[in-house]
Amino acid sequence: MRTWIRSLTPFDMPAARGRPVPATDPREADRFIRLYHAENPDAGGPQARLRDVAREIARTGTYTHTADELVFGARVAWRNSSRCIGRLYWRSLRVRDRRDVTTAEGVALECVAHLREATGGGRIRPTVTVLPPDAPARPGPRVLNDQLVRYAGHRARDGRVIGDPRNLWLTDLARTLGWRGGTGGRFDVLPLIIQPGLGDPLLCNLPGDAVLEVPLTHPDYAWFAGLGLRWHAVPAISDMCLEIGGVCYPCAPFNGWYMGTEIGVRNLADHDRYDQLGAVAARLGLDTSTERSLWRDHALVELNVAVLHSFERAGVTMSDHHTESRRFLTHLAKEERAGRVCPADWSWIVPPLSGGATPVFHRYYDTSVLTPAFVHHR
Repeated sequence: MRTWIRSLTPFDMPAARGRPVPATDPREADRFIRLYHAENPDAGGPQARLRDVAREIARTGTYTHTADELVFGARVAWRNSSRCIGRLYWRSLRVRDRRDVTTAEGVALECVAHLREATGGGRIRPTVTVLPPDAPARPGPRVLNDQLVRYAGHRARDGRVIGDPRNLWLTDLARTLGWRGGTGGRFDVLPLIIQPGLGDPLLCNLPGDAVLEVPLTHPDYAWFAGLGLRWHAVPAISDMCLEIGGVCYPCAPFNGWYMGTEIGVRNLADHDRYDQLGAVAARLGLDTSTERSLWRDHALVELNVAVLHSFERAGVTMSDHHTESRRFLTHLAKEERAGRVCPADWSWIVPPLSGGATPVFHRYYDTSVLTPAFVHHR
């Protein structure tokens, strides 16, 4: 299937007005260059590079990372992500340097290519695609979707939401911009909305071969398949800025692989998302008249069993929360041995299912904010 790309007119949506971009802070650049050379001794001393960077910032207001600096910066940004439990493999992050892509159409095609390459037929590859940075008088592009793959939320006439309520605003925006896709069902994949630094936005439908989805079944309950649930394979965050040495890359979609609870506890079970606990409990015959029956807990476990079972059966990479918790403590120990701070947000690191039964629950963490980093746009 072809990727459908439609350029939007000013009547559809106002063009970007040229967001003001401040000059790069030379102190941030200095800190990053020193960090890069400290952790990459084969690159030699930092002095010559520091002089070059200082001159470039004085002349242009910013500077250009070398290919090696970009790879290092992106990987360290993952290493510094305090809300991510899966950082043990930060050195394996594949960095797609696409800073030469200057058109909105090119950005859309690179996002599609990212999904295809990261999916790997089910063997999910941690990947980041880095597109042009912000620079004075030349802001970089952005993706308005918070993930490359999101399901639509449709407003029914009776007030119900069919699909994902979290994406009502994005669905409404896509329709305002001319999207006529989808079936009105619960799992309609939304198009990407690309906002270039200058000019009109772009609407891009994701081709079917770029979005791997896993239908959910249960190893013990045949009726589970009748719930019609599924989820996509690659959690590619697309609305965060990659900040490296004072330079902001506002379009840098990145992914790891799912931990089962992200789907089974949050996406499918949260009351303001797909809210499936009641449906699962009903099919299990649980007593939902009292909280003391712990029907929510029972249904939640079975929903998560189905998610893990289905991804494994489909050959799609996924981790469970007990394994990932142990891996995180391995990562933490490695960072401590390397003499580095490992920031972590307890409320995100502790899994949302059986948290007290995981080893990450029983300790405190350093809450330092480090750079490079993935950050939400200011």
